[in-house]
Amino acid sequence: MNQRSLPFNSVVPRNVEEPDGFIDLDRLFSVVLRRARMVGLFVALFIALGVAYLVFATPLYTSATQVLLDENLSKFAEEQAPPQNSALLDTQIASAVEILKSGELALRVVDKMNLADNDTVLNPPRSPFDVVKDGLKSVTSIFSSGPEISEDMARNGRRQKAAALLQQGLAVERVTRSSVVSLAYRSSDPQLAAGIVRTYADAYLNDQLNANFEATERASVWLQERLADLRQRTQTASLEVEKYRSENGLTLARGELMSEQQLADLNSQLIIAQADSASASARYKQFQAIVDQGPETAVKNATISAKEGDNSVIRDLRTRYLAVSKREQDVSQSFGADHPQAVSLRKEKTDVGRQIFQELQQLTASYRNEYEVARSREASLRENIEGTTGRNANANVSLVHLRELEQRAAALKTLYETYLNRYEQASQQRSFPIAKARVISSAGVPASPSSPKKTMVLALSAVLGLMAGGAFAAFQEFRERTFRLEGDVRAILGHRSFGYIPLVGPRHPGTTDLVRAKLMKNKMPPPVTQGAPSFERLSRIVLDAPRSSFTETFRNAKLACDRMLTGNGSRVIGIASAVPDEGKSIIAANFAALLAASGKKTLLIDADIRKPGLSKMINPPPKAGLVEALTGQASWPAGIKIDQQTKLAILPVGGEAVDRNGPYDSHELLASPAMAELIDNARKSFDYVVVDLAALAPVVDAKAFAPLADGFLYVAEWGRTPSRLVRDLLHSEPQINAKILGVILNKTDMQELAKYSDFGGAEHYRHRYEKYYIESAGTRRKTEAA
Repeated sequence: MNQRSLPFNSVVPRNVEEPDGFIDLDRLFSVVLRRARMVGLFVALFIALGVAYLVFATPLYTSATQVLLDENLSKFAEEQAPPQNSALLDTQIASAVEILKSGELALRVVDKMNLADNDTVLNPPRSPFDVVKDGLKSVTSIFSSGPEISEDMARNGRRQKAAALLQQGLAVERVTRSSVVSLAYRSSDPQLAAGIVRTYADAYLNDQLNANFEATERASVWLQERLADLRQRTQTASLEVEKYRSENGLTLARGELMSEQQLADLNSQLIIAQADSASASARYKQFQAIVDQGPETAVKNATISAKEGDNSVIRDLRTRYLAVSKREQDVSQSFGADHPQAVSLRKEKTDVGRQIFQELQQLTASYRNEYEVARSREASLRENIEGTTGRNANANVSLVHLRELEQRAAALKTLYETYLNRYEQASQQRSFPIAKARVISSAGVPASPSSPKKTMVLALSAVLGLMAGGAFAAFQEFRERTFRLEGDVRAILGHRSFGYIPLVGPRHPGTTDLVRAKLMKNKMPPPVTQGAPSFERLSRIVLDAPRSSFTETFRNAKLACDRMLTGNGSRVIGIASAVPDEGKSIIAANFAALLAASGKKTLLIDADIRKPGLSKMINPPPKAGLVEALTGQASWPAGIKIDQQTKLAILPVGGEAVDRNGPYDSHELLASPAMAELIDNARKSFDYVVVDLAALAPVVDAKAFAPLADGFLYVAEWGRTPSRLVRDLLHSEPQINAKILGVILNKTDMQELAKYSDFGGAEHYRHRYEKYYIESAGTRRKTEAA
């Protein structure tokens, strides 16, 4: 009965170690130490490039001067200084900078210093790129024939070229927030640089003087022409005003037309007449309403206000009427309504009422006549106003045109006076040729070159090299997706790690001293019995260096197999890997050799039928093996080869498979009943059966053999096998993943291993382990010498 392994991930939980903070400083420092050599190479390379640049670069000298823009220099020549503010000052300084950079000023400097024939200016030192570009232009110019150039055109071309080169080499800038402008020029000739800067400053000052004088001169000529024209136009406009006023009779009194004053008086009278008419109409309507109510009602409502004039007759009649009415009421109440006195009083009351009504009618007629008179007066005033308004309308139209003529004449007069004042000012300013700038720092001859700056170039080269090296190192770290530490195995796969197998070789720096000594001591295999097969030394490193870290890794794997595969004396262990060339055949051979050397009966089967690595280690090549046993061509014991030194039994693939390398249905052979029977028989004869299987990723042979194995030792190449590939393969094959006993990191560079570990990791103490192994080996050498 096959023994099942207890998977490591069921015992130890798979927890990815998280850093304590946002940045893992230990890991970051490890990365720095690990990539320090590479970063140093980049720094050295860039510094070498900087040194080469300094060797071949042409030294340039810089001469500078400073010009102060000062408006106060002309304050005595101007009646009133223009107002100054920060925005206007910035604009003036920016304009001065652009003038200094202008091509016109550069041409003046070229002409004054005769730079059109100066080779230092026309042919400055050029970079290799410029040399190549000029060479290409000269080649193309050979095939293109242009018109002949005269001497004047050539001279002008040299002037333009010199001016353009001056503009390129000139640096003009404002000094902080002041009114000072700095001029600097770089050249390979220090004397020439100083002369150009001085000439530039003088040319700028002369340009300011000439510009002011020319502007004032042009302004004076133009103002003089304008004054003559304005004088003639002002006189003509004044004559037109007087002529138009006399033709249209626009006589003014106290600043106004006569018709306007008359119209104002009529309007005042009309307002009074309208008020009188309204008052008369109200009185008439009030009394007419009382009369229209009839005699009796009119007598009762005949209340006359004191404002209505003298109406004593109506008041007396009404007083009498009220007295008679009261007496009649008293008599009627005392003696009855039929009493003769009551009848007489009623007649008297009626007669008084009739008199009152007659008076009201007369008063109403009087108010009607008054109302008609007021209305007639109002209508007469309206007719007069309409006539006057018509006459005044024509005068107003003429007055509008007159005012327009007067305004035009006044505007021309004001404009003429203004231009006359400005002309007088411009005439006076022509005699004050004062520039608004002065040189405050004279240009000197530079004593040392300003470019290239050696310290800055070397420092910049070092910084660029550090940045490039850091970027490349970061790129490599980001691409790091392989197994480097045992912690990577536990975190990514969830399996235990048995340790590191160094990349073995006599000259490889990762090989331990003891293993290297054994390999160099005797490159040839030890003598064997006549006719017995021999094996390569790489398959017996555990025997040549029993006290090395190489062998301790296999002892760790053997101990794990003994503890995890209990309950049966025979164990079938498969050696698997993800991709080819990870060294699993060497691992299988050394692991089996260790088991055999410990006294265990061990059978090593080369089951990698498509790429039999173990079989190629046997000399002479075997003629029969696993394939022949599974196909029934021979018995499996007949194909076994015995190592005389370790008594290790090896079952190769077979001579026919090795020679032909032909296609076999290898997975069907490994999953066949013949293979299961072979393993069962091997269990009866051996304590350990180690099976070297094909890689998991390219073929399915290991998957076909998985049910027959008790456990697997998984081999991953250090720093090369992609961790994601291994993880995906094992997750897709749970049957194999559950039987993995542990992982061995093969071909480890022991010199670089500690650089991938954080401080405090076990990898940092492996030098102390090596001392322990070397001390034990020294004791063993003393014993062998005795």
